[in-house]
Amino acid sequence: MPSTVVADGVRKTYGDVVALDGVSLSVEAGEVFVLIGPNGAGKTTLVRALTGTTTPTGGTAELFGSAPSAVDRSRLGVLPQSFRPYSRLTARELLAYYAGLYDDARPVEDVLADVGMADSAGTRYENLSGGQKRRTCLGIALVNDPDLLFLDEPTTGIDPAGRRTVQDRIADLAAGGTTVFLTTHDMAEAERLADRVGLLQDGDLVAVGSPTELIDEHGGERRLVIEIERSASEAADVLAADPHSDEYRAEVADGELRVYGVEATAIGDVVAALETAGVAYTEVSWSQPSLEDVYLSLTGEAFEGDDGKESVAGIEGGAPA
Repeated sequence: MPSTVVADGVRKTYGDVVALDGVSLSVEAGEVFVLIGPNGAGKTTLVRALTGTTTPTGGTAELFGSAPSAVDRSRLGVLPQSFRPYSRLTARELLAYYAGLYDDARPVEDVLADVGMADSAGTRYENLSGGQKRRTCLGIALVNDPDLLFLDEPTTGIDPAGRRTVQDRIADLAAGGTTVFLTTHDMAEAERLADRVGLLQDGDLVAVGSPTELIDEHGGERRLVIEIERSASEAADVLAADPHSDEYRAEVADGELRVYGVEATAIGDVVAALETAGVAYTEVSWSQPSLEDVYLSLTGEAFEGDDGKESVAGIEGGAPA
């Protein structure tokens, strides 16, 4: 059985501008493949090439073993990054209109409930909030119960609660066998949803793998950073004598004590060793490697967003409460 989505050396140029530089990837049936990269990386261009709304300059794209233009459109659901349906229709009327384009569409009320729009279904699209508009558009992409769903930054502009609703729905669809190809610049979203992730930079696919594989290979070590009131070197000596020191590595850098390889469950042991030796600290923070760290490692460029740090103590003068 052929892969559900295949890109083979897909290239797209606009004059002298290279939007895609020979991208090759495949997505299997029932998989959630998440393409991440900053704005301008080429994510939308790749989605358009795969769905047949733009013709690649070079290479080929296939869906279900056929050219995108040859695929029965009822098998596809597509949510573009920019989509503006008729604004004077209500959310319910919009879904009903698009449902009418298919022979076997899902019940409109069920779709409205799935995307968290049941309570606002009677509101005109033009009067919905940005997040409600995006969820309505997602409902339009789902109304035909597609086998393959393309979502181009589906949670952009949605509040945190609405974002969770959308992410839960995507996870449910995948669990039910729907193949999902999703683009995002939200690293946490990618880590939560993806079976596999592709990292795109300047039109080039620099890595593909599961979030865990990519983080283990390219993300670096877990790190505990401790701001010490006195010499960080002295604190490092204290940890070197700790019976648990074979489980981590303490170094001094930029006046900070950095403890590498620490599991979250071992933070208490490190802090206890300092307290026992009377070493006062002002703040403790723990960094878990993330896809953002992977992106930085592979591209040399920082990725805007959450830095993945979690403060676990910050009480002036020493011990955590």
